Amino acid sequence: MLNASDILRGYTDTIILAQLREKDNYGYQISKSVADISGGVLELKEGTLYTTFRRLENTGLIESYWGDEQAGARRRYYRLTEKGRETLKDNLEDWKRYASLLERILSREV
Repeated sequence: MLNASDILRGYTDTIILAQLREKDNYGYQISKSVADISGGVLELKEGTLYTTFRRLENTGLIESYWGDEQAGARRRYYRLTEKGRETLKDNLEDWKRYASLLERILSREV
């Protein structure tokens, strides 16, 4: 049976890029947002999250910087680059195409 981590594996990059589409953010908040939006079904584990951040940064899809926190710990924020916006757009188009194909395949009666 397919579980949430199997589904996430192929879309982690796109999920993170989509979370950065509206505003810069930091790891914990991105993880919390994904969990909240999915009703707790999808969870980005810390190891996966930071490995993905490094990969996205190394490929020029995101940039990071240290936030200026007045209270509490400093946080590393991430922002989408123009290349990241283009990649997100392409990935979302691919997602729509494959979701439509899968819907057709899986909805057929056996």
